[in-house]
Amino acid sequence: MAVKNMTKKQIQIFFERLREQRPNPETELNYSSPFELLIAVMLSAQATDVSVNKATDKLYPIANTPEQIYALGVDGLKNYIKTIGLYNSKAENVIKTCQILIEKHASQVPDNRKDLEALPGVGRKTANVILNTAFKQPAMAVDTHIFRLGNRTGLAKGKDVLEVEQRLLKVIPKEFILDAHHWLILHGRYCCIARKPKCNECIVPDVCNWPDRFNFGADLSKIPTINIQ
Repeated sequence: MAVKNMTKKQIQIFFERLREQRPNPETELNYSSPFELLIAVMLSAQATDVSVNKATDKLYPIANTPEQIYALGVDGLKNYIKTIGLYNSKAENVIKTCQILIEKHASQVPDNRKDLEALPGVGRKTANVILNTAFKQPAMAVDTHIFRLGNRTGLAKGKDVLEVEQRLLKVIPKEFILDAHHWLILHGRYCCIARKPKCNECIVPDVCNWPDRFNFGADLSKIPTINIQ
């Protein structure tokens, strides 16, 4: 059975519930500046936030500016990030990025897509995270969690991440757009998971259009109580 698109009313309720559950959603990556966030997001590709945080918690007290990380060099940086997947290529990209930031951007992280995506190892998704989280712009970074959730629930269906991204930006009400990225990632990471979604714990089963949710314990007569975090 095909998943129907959510209606405007369903989408409104969906985000009202997510907002009530997490009034102030934040990324789970540790950072204290746009530059630290940029490096953390670059390192997080095909890696968990937990693994990245373990590495950056050791790296940032030693080097947390473009100049300091660039001074480490590729081999020096590898010593801090070798527990993260693809650390060889990531180290090279981070060092090249630091060099460009120093030479072309006065060691500041750009606040526009063109300059961000020109940095080695920075693609559209990473740029969207930086624009949204660091600079509070209405950008939508679609990862595997959001792509799955968008298609599964009927919130934003699409054949690829770009289509889902564009659909989300179109249907999400303006009052939710700045925090929507975090709400969706966290809901996809901890509730609407891939193989065995926790529909019995879901706070939005009545507005979700996934037909199989009932097979995973969704009960429309018992909307779970929201625990404010």
